[in-house]
Amino acid sequence: MGLFKFLKEKFSKHEKTNDNSTEKYYKGLEKSRKNFSSRLEELSNRYSEVNQNYFDELEEILIEADCGVNYTIEIVNELLDESSEKKIKSPKEINNLLVDKMFVNYLEEGKDVINEIDFSSKPKVLLVCGVNGVGKTTSIAKIANRYINKGKKVLLVAADTFRAGATEQLSIWAKRLNCEIISGKNGEDPASVAFKGVQFGKENGYDLIIIDTAGRLQNKQNLMNELSKITRVIKKEIDAPIECFLVIDATTGQNGVLQAKAFKDLVDVTGIVITKMDGTSKGGIILAIRQELGIPVRFIGFGEKINDFEEFDLEKYLYGLCSGLDQDE
Repeated sequence: MGLFKFLKEKFSKHEKTNDNSTEKYYKGLEKSRKNFSSRLEELSNRYSEVNQNYFDELEEILIEADCGVNYTIEIVNELLDESSEKKIKSPKEINNLLVDKMFVNYLEEGKDVINEIDFSSKPKVLLVCGVNGVGKTTSIAKIANRYINKGKKVLLVAADTFRAGATEQLSIWAKRLNCEIISGKNGEDPASVAFKGVQFGKENGYDLIIIDTAGRLQNKQNLMNELSKITRVIKKEIDAPIECFLVIDATTGQNGVLQAKAFKDLVDVTGIVITKMDGTSKGGIILAIRQELGIPVRFIGFGEKINDFEEFDLEKYLYGLCSGLDQDE
């Protein structure tokens, strides 16, 4: 049994179960599914056998789904080689093979990825960065809510002291979530605020300390210095690996990949949080990020509500993106 058929059999009955997570993936990827799998299905129905024109059109569909040029060229070449070697002519079979390769290629970029935060050492410090407008503050609240519901003691630290309203927005979420927040004055040194937060969290037995950092990219040198300083002062208090999540708005497409590249040059990004996935028709951005940067998507947001947030699951993602395909030959 191919992977695609397996996924359809595994998840197609999600509406009859209590699997809310699969339902969120399915509904949240509706626009992307219509743009991707519906177009693939239409393409396969127009060809009785695959040829060069078929692969050219397939390439166009992948690029327009924001899978990225490099990823698209790589995976189409793999399909061409395998179809030639195995003498595969069926468009349906090529589509099934495409889903298989999407799965395998993602995993090959990092076989040991664990999306959930590791609490083997406490407190765990999580830096959250991302340009303004991507949903960084809301994502922080969603992460905090997720781990509060798991019984963790969570502290928020408002170290984005320059953006107007940043501290106030995070404070509102802290009040809603009934969790503590450490903040500084407008314009205060972000590293100083971060240090106070980590010190407070360590002294008061917190499991997770989430630090909001600045999101401006206009002056990379200043931001790099700021993030480096924050990391240095944290390491004076915490002798354990620091997580750093980069928040990317799915609707920005390839611009989001460029943002990820810029931040990766500035700080050791350990994971991506994708927001507004329900608002884009180009869900291939996850594959592009993985191929271009080798950074795993750790969490994914499907809406504005506090619970519209899930751990990234590759199988559910591919099911949500590709379930419009007909796997029958």
